[in-house]
Amino acid sequence: MGKSKGARMTVTLECQCTNISNINKRKNGIFRYTSSKNRRNTPNRLELKKFCRQCNCHSIFKEIK
Repeated sequence: MGKSKGARMTVTLECQCTNISNINKRKNGIFRYTSSKNRRNTPNRLELKKFCRQCNCHSIFKEIK
């Protein structure tokens, strides 16, 4: 028998500045972080403010599926 998955899961966070056209973009593409969350404590999608190397500023990263 295998172990149960538990409450923690790995999520992918994507920068929301890619939807807005910025003049200061360094390169084309999408910048993403990976993180983990407890699905029992936070059932909603996760939003964190992190540094985006693409737009060279702190912006909101939202959880994607």
